[in-house]
Amino acid sequence: MDNLTVFTEFLLMDVAGSQELQVLQGVLFLVIYLGALTGNLVTVIVILTDTHLHSPMYFFISNVAFIDLSSISVIVPKAVVNILMGSKVISLKGCASQIFLNILCGALEIALLVVMSYDRYVAICHPLHYGLIITPSLCSQATAGSWASGLLYSAIHTGALFRLPFTKTNVIQQYFCDIPQILRISSSDVQHSEFVILAISVCLALDLLIAIFYTMVPSFMNPIIYCLCNREINAALQRMFNRYSQFPVKGFLE
Repeated sequence: MDNLTVFTEFLLMDVAGSQELQVLQGVLFLVIYLGALTGNLVTVIVILTDTHLHSPMYFFISNVAFIDLSSISVIVPKAVVNILMGSKVISLKGCASQIFLNILCGALEIALLVVMSYDRYVAICHPLHYGLIITPSLCSQATAGSWASGLLYSAIHTGALFRLPFTKTNVIQQYFCDIPQILRISSSDVQHSEFVILAISVCLALDLLIAIFYTMVPSFMNPIIYCLCNREINAALQRMFNRYSQFPVKGFLE
């Protein structure tokens, strides 16, 4: 039997070629991350602290903002540290954590968007019964159910993926741990897995620019959409700034 080396760490792909471009890319990633972090934190804080926004719709929006914050925090900080320190290495446990949390955030966001769609359906089609149908207990149960199902789904897929041995190579052709890339470097007979994830692989095996777009831009843009295009959140932001500032601030939509 041939001697096989089982890899316990992986090498991630460089996005930029030269050292100067890598530093520029690291700074750009950091700016996008800090913008997303600030925007989503402000969205969560303003919804929690303003009583005018204590409604089911904004409760779910605050949850989605928290998930957006978590989602971008799973990938970008590690990428920024690697770029600025000139490293490509990620440990097996770090890679498993990235995939687990990435799947969890995706599953949670899908589940909560479904719940938000039902909330809007009831508000539009059954406005007189809205308060009887969409109760605080229902919102809590829907959120708890989303977390429970997301944790279970993520644990099953991550556990099945990392039971495979990695002996072919430890080079991941992506700047973060991506499921199709992990399957490609596995030396196990994953024929049955390849059929199961065929549709997912086609969707996720994207080029680098598109990968950067779908891992960072939504988390960065969502709070801008919530704050600048929503009159109630815009008004709540105005009240919050005026409460703590000696200079009155007008709303963005006024």
